[in-house]
Amino acid sequence: MKPVDVEYQRYDRASVKAVTDEMVEVYARVYDKPPYSGDPFFSVASFRERLEAAFDSDGFETVTARRDGQIIGYVHGATLPSDKPWWLSLSDRRPTRLQALADARQVFWLRELMVLPEYQGQGLGRNIHDTVISGRAESAATLTCIIDNQPAHDAYLRWGYLVMGEIKHAPESPTYNAMYLPSSSRPE
Repeated sequence: MKPVDVEYQRYDRASVKAVTDEMVEVYARVYDKPPYSGDPFFSVASFRERLEAAFDSDGFETVTARRDGQIIGYVHGATLPSDKPWWLSLSDRRPTRLQALADARQVFWLRELMVLPEYQGQGLGRNIHDTVISGRAESAATLTCIIDNQPAHDAYLRWGYLVMGEIKHAPESPTYNAMYLPSSSRPE
């Protein structure tokens, strides 16, 4: 069920700077719960640093969902660099076709997708996901999902993602499942 009066807006690396504070506020609310609260990896300052560093990524894009003028959810991502350490760590667990697409810069890396708690479970995450994916030139998508985040993990599986294997983004990060969306599962 799509919330009433939701407006979607796209931002590139230059225009996203105008909504960065709002995005960080959404992050702070979504991650203000165990096991994330109190973990330095999930601090608001660490997230802001990772987010702002992502702005310079090739193909960076954000899609926000607004209700009554407020961001209630968003996704951001970029073209996957084929030399990204987490990607390389998967080695032969990556499908051959997906490796070739990454080498050709044809894989979108969905870096973050979040929805405010009061809007979760209403299909908004899926709508934001489909909006960004359907507007991308890449022919495949990948993401990493915290293994212990069962609601998100289950949602991605329902949406057609397949698990390639476990990775870590950094020594201090939790363990993630690296997942990909086969080209045939992409929304049109």
